[in-house]
Amino acid sequence: MNQTVNQTMNPRHDWWKQSVVYQIYPRSFQDTNGDGIGDLPGITSRLDHLQQLGVDVVWLSPIYASPQDDNGYDISDYRNVAPEFGTMADFDAMLAGMHARGIKLMMDLVVNHSSDEHEWFRQARSSRDNPYHDHYIWRDPKPDGSPPTNWEAAFNGSVWEWNEPTGEYYLHMFSRKQPDLNWENPALRAEVYDVMRFWLDKGVDGFRMDVINMISKPWNADGSLPDAPVVREGFLQPSFPMTCNGPRLLEFLREMREQVLDHYDTITVGEAPLATITQGRELTNPETGALNMLFQFEHMDLDSVGGTVGGKWAFKPLDLRDLKATMTRWQEALAGQGWNSLYLSNHDQPRPVSRFGDDGRYRVESAKMLAIFLHGMQGTPYVYQGEELGMTNVAFPSIEDYQDIESLNMYRVATEERGQDPAEVMASIYAKGRDNARTPMHWNAGANAGFTSGTPWLKLNPNFAQINAAQAAEDPDSVLHHYRRLIAMRRVHPVLVHGRYALLLPDHPQIYAYTRTLGTGEHAERWLIVCNFSGDGPVFDLPADVAASTCDWMLGNYPPCEGDALHGSPLRPWEARMLRLHA
Repeated sequence: MNQTVNQTMNPRHDWWKQSVVYQIYPRSFQDTNGDGIGDLPGITSRLDHLQQLGVDVVWLSPIYASPQDDNGYDISDYRNVAPEFGTMADFDAMLAGMHARGIKLMMDLVVNHSSDEHEWFRQARSSRDNPYHDHYIWRDPKPDGSPPTNWEAAFNGSVWEWNEPTGEYYLHMFSRKQPDLNWENPALRAEVYDVMRFWLDKGVDGFRMDVINMISKPWNADGSLPDAPVVREGFLQPSFPMTCNGPRLLEFLREMREQVLDHYDTITVGEAPLATITQGRELTNPETGALNMLFQFEHMDLDSVGGTVGGKWAFKPLDLRDLKATMTRWQEALAGQGWNSLYLSNHDQPRPVSRFGDDGRYRVESAKMLAIFLHGMQGTPYVYQGEELGMTNVAFPSIEDYQDIESLNMYRVATEERGQDPAEVMASIYAKGRDNARTPMHWNAGANAGFTSGTPWLKLNPNFAQINAAQAAEDPDSVLHHYRRLIAMRRVHPVLVHGRYALLLPDHPQIYAYTRTLGTGEHAERWLIVCNFSGDGPVFDLPADVAASTCDWMLGNYPPCEGDALHGSPLRPWEARMLRLHA
């Protein structure tokens, strides 16, 4: 059992601030038995890749027993491993292999909802008198038999599903096979805390908490449910604002901390859609909060047209000035009062080099630039599998080539119910679909990119012959080696972890520049990060109020420039410079 230490939120034991986290999506990482699905032995076989990369923590997407309606985010048994991923013995071997290499493991904790095949729900739906009935959220129909509210689920359709045995509707914010758990019930919370202790006692080092700010629902004071605002034709309306950040969220998470987390040395990050900066400070404050950091989504929504029927699928070009404003607000607001997570991609987001960079001519340069941009900030950086190779989005020719429930449902609703042009809908999926990140990992240029000897569960990106780990390992100028250098720098330069952030040139449309400063006065250490978010050659001039006359070239994605890197220097396409300043 892990040592009882009462140090989860104690700033004296903030090892997670110095860490770099690597996310593994197990279905797509490495298959060893030829069934086309990645597995735990496959992860174990690739641990040397992670050790050489230099990461400190692995975030493992769900590997629990599941019907796989939403690729494992619908859990039917929180204490068992899904057979397609292996056995508990395989899990123990994987965990031991990580720990032997100095890598910690952060599990995915999915407790806003379970699978409808979980024994809790099997019992709950059988009778209103069943002891498990109150583990879930139920409402009677309206007098005409219709659902209680006009809320639309994240995966389309109503959030309400009829349950004949009890004559009620149950709530599911995602798939109908993912009924929401009722955190107002102390018995349910006790069950969740027991599950957490089970994994922590096995040696797990923390949790990424799926949509954790949805566990408290913002009901009316009398328990009634308000309809969502009508923003489009039809009955169903977007409902996320109606189900996030309820009044008891911090109370529930503080109870989790007191009951569980304070008794182990953990890393915790909560996925928090629609979280505000105020909530970020409240939840991650080291003294009064509950979690180490959040995944907030403000920067992930900047290339979508807000307030439209299309939601995230209505995409627009990113305005770099919006990205500066958002990232800076979070950097400044949490400085000394909380902690940021730093990410540009995960299993739910498209590939960053395709989304924010140039995945054609300047794929390598822009992938390296995005890495410096992110890892230079204050917070804990996250690397999603394949990001360290500069893997790109994919554009499969047919909707039949896709597996993601969100994309498939959106396509059906958009084309069949709303009459949208299928080609336009496919363009949205190419840009924003979750399968962009879920195509199997590129290990080599051989059959199926070395991922499996069988038929992959999801087709590979056809460019694996050009973009793969084996090729990158042989090329000292690859994206992979760039990540290795960048991650290694955080270990030896505390300014990258603890330094204060300050934005420069807030209104420049192509250059994102900022400083990191550690210490004060003449002994302060100051670094400058300059990133060109374009294929053009804008000229960089250090603002006059930043006192610096010379600099050391610490890292870049091009060779050091000729001449003065600080004044009147044209940036090369998608260039990034990391410089140490001297007065």
